[in-house]
Amino acid sequence: MDALTLFGLFAVTAMLVCYALEDRSHWFVLLFAASCALGSAYGFLQGAWPFGLVEAIWAFVALRRWWIRPR
Repeated sequence: MDALTLFGLFAVTAMLVCYALEDRSHWFVLLFAASCALGSAYGFLQGAWPFGLVEAIWAFVALRRWWIRPR
């Protein structure tokens, strides 16, 4: 596995873990948004711009959810 593939694996794994733990703390929602941003970067770096674009949108959606979620 090359470094880019490992980066993508990390980003997607972090997204999955943070999504599963969102009900425990609002911080997991923020970490999910950051993971989506990493996934977006991975998509663009590997040349799959549709994946990168959708992940960027998910990052903004998750960031908004974190912003409006009661703390």
